[in-house]
Amino acid sequence: MMAKNTLRTRGVRVLALTAALGASSLISMPALAELSPALDRISISAGAFSADPTFVTTLNSKYGNFQSSGMGLGKETMPRVKADIMIFDSQGISFDYYQYKHDYGGATAHTVDVFGSAVTTATNANLGLQLDFAKLAYKWWFGSGNTVLGLGAGAAYYKVSLNGNVGLSINNAATGLDYGYSDDAVAALLEIGVRHAISPDLRLYANASGTKKSDGNLRGVISNVAVGVEWFPIKNVGVVLDYGIHQIDLTRDDVINVNINSKLEGPSAFIKVRF
Repeated sequence: MMAKNTLRTRGVRVLALTAALGASSLISMPALAELSPALDRISISAGAFSADPTFVTTLNSKYGNFQSSGMGLGKETMPRVKADIMIFDSQGISFDYYQYKHDYGGATAHTVDVFGSAVTTATNANLGLQLDFAKLAYKWWFGSGNTVLGLGAGAAYYKVSLNGNVGLSINNAATGLDYGYSDDAVAALLEIGVRHAISPDLRLYANASGTKKSDGNLRGVISNVAVGVEWFPIKNVGVVLDYGIHQIDLTRDDVINVNINSKLEGPSAFIKVRF
């Protein structure tokens, strides 16, 4: 019984000492410096990216080759989420995510003369594409006035899902291949940005980032640039509008070799909450 009381007493003392040390640490922590009015300690933005994409796809298979021409596909609206968290007075983490989906179809036909007989060949392809893209960067911010420069390094994650078919017809005798796969990759990311506060509630910004992966089944380059404005009619809730260009050039080697070259260009709109 004495042993149990002794252990209980020691436990209470350890808890009390731990609490005292924790309180002492909190009291002795230096106060965080005041941020530039162009930055927030924590911010979360949710909205949509409305792009007018161009799309070029090359398919190579044992049934033949198909290449779409660069063409506009009409407006596409994609969900998009961004977040920024300052860890220290001049360093923080930046996150961005969007998803692009589109179905595409096309066909080619040729008639040639073979020993006096007309031979007609036709190739058709139907492609369903989904691209998920997310980037996470650690940023260093330089400057303490109304204008700051940010340099970031991190990683980009992208996932491509394809499904469809490629077919070949020779004088109405048809053969083809149905296929579908999903693949993803992680690549190093570099980022640069500039932010300027006209006032604490009205700010301008410009960002550029790029990622490149030269090995693996799914490789290529993804880059984007954007310029925008933030307005906070309420202290902690605002509206963000920007205009961006996202260039995607990816190659996948499989039973069917696919090259995807897409340019997404258009405005994004967000509701932004800051703390």
